[in-house]
Amino acid sequence: MPAEAIVRQSVVDVLEERLRTDILDGTHQPGSLLPPERELAASYGVTRTTLKHALSRLEQAGLLRTRHGVGTRVLDFLRSGGVDLLPLLVGQDGGWLSDVFEARRSIGGLIARKAASRCTSAQAARLRKAVDEVGDAPDPAGAQLAEAEVHRELARTTGNRVYLLLTNTLLNAYLPVRHVMSAPFADPARAADRLRQVVAPVAKRSVEEAGRAAEDYLRVTAEEMTADLAGHKRRRRK
Repeated sequence: MPAEAIVRQSVVDVLEERLRTDILDGTHQPGSLLPPERELAASYGVTRTTLKHALSRLEQAGLLRTRHGVGTRVLDFLRSGGVDLLPLLVGQDGGWLSDVFEARRSIGGLIARKAASRCTSAQAARLRKAVDEVGDAPDPAGAQLAEAEVHRELARTTGNRVYLLLTNTLLNAYLPVRHVMSAPFADPARAADRLRQVVAPVAKRSVEEAGRAAEDYLRVTAEEMTADLAGHKRRRRK
């Protein structure tokens, strides 16, 4: 059996993560200038070259802006950032998860309605197949990943690629911590049955029914995942 690959972080990766954490938790306040590069590099124990690479990545992420002769300023990510920051924010502050779930429910309902208005017989078949794969999953983790593919298939059915990118962003925001939020997928067969209640009205092009079914499904599963996460935190504190 081949050994699993070991993922190694470079010094730049580690520094980027530390700087990002310090920005998102307010150690470096929005609007403030970072210390001069020589001083900042020394405080993190890295070379200026390593620092420059990390700062460049954070500038691309919308967290910093560097101006020659002025310095590097911390940006207000709520004004300058994009949805690509969500996975980082959820990992930094669990309070973001409830916002993600609320947006997931609203956008999911919108996507289901649009999918129902445009669903073809071929797309309906792909949706049903995606749901069947949830039920056929060997364990809760597999069912949870298969469920994500159902949401992507719903977004594809709309014919709007922006909906697919939004779906990916919302999924990516919480999938990294999915192992502590697997309650809705404990029984893959039951998870598939619940998803069929969303897919069925989409397949028969019942727009409002599809939207309500998606919103109900996303609300209930969010409540279950949130409770699962809270239980995990309580167990860790004991």
